[in-house]
Amino acid sequence: MYFEGHFQILNRCPLAQLAEFAQLAEFAQGTEHVQGAEQTQGAEHVQQAELERTRGVIMEKKNSMEELLRVGVITATHGLKGEVKVFPVTDDVKRFQKLKEIILDTGNEKQTMEIESVKFFKQLVILKFKGYDSIEMIERYKKKNLYVTRENAVRLNKDEYFIADLIGLRIIDAAGVEIGMLKDVIETGANDVYAISLLDGRELLLPAIKQCILSVDMKAGEMMVHILEGLLE
Repeated sequence: MYFEGHFQILNRCPLAQLAEFAQLAEFAQGTEHVQGAEQTQGAEHVQQAELERTRGVIMEKKNSMEELLRVGVITATHGLKGEVKVFPVTDDVKRFQKLKEIILDTGNEKQTMEIESVKFFKQLVILKFKGYDSIEMIERYKKKNLYVTRENAVRLNKDEYFIADLIGLRIIDAAGVEIGMLKDVIETGANDVYAISLLDGRELLLPAIKQCILSVDMKAGEMMVHILEGLLE
């Protein structure tokens, strides 16, 4: 799974990484629990309104960041000559060798960094940025995110999507009835699992397999699913 956007995110998921947008989706679970027949009767309408509000916040955030996909985060400095250790959030760690530049989010601005060298150490990537030749120059960027533009993102195959694009999709059943919103994508090592906020306030963990994911319509912002027996019990 690519989190080239886990920004969420980079970010690609087989049928389908940041995730950042999932934190926004948590708003849907933040409503007060009320008791009593009248309140309970309208609970689903309140939940639906909350999901729509959350989806709006997510989409606004996505639109402002749609050209950027996260590929890693600087975890620490490496040596004394300006190198940094990067934890990659992409399936293909070697993709860093093909990058000539990368976008650093300093917290105040997004700064384009020219890559001078790339090395690998265990699961980490060691990057050296041109013009940063000492530990003092680079250590301020620890825990900062690294992004690429969509132009530099990995190419997707059929039935593959960036996680950043999946978060916030409206979830519908086979009859076309809306049942909730996709709020997170969870890696399990086997297949991904989609965390879905249902209209009734419950959370559904749906495996990203062909039997469950019937179709994805990015233009309509919808994912059609089939819920296997027992998943909602």
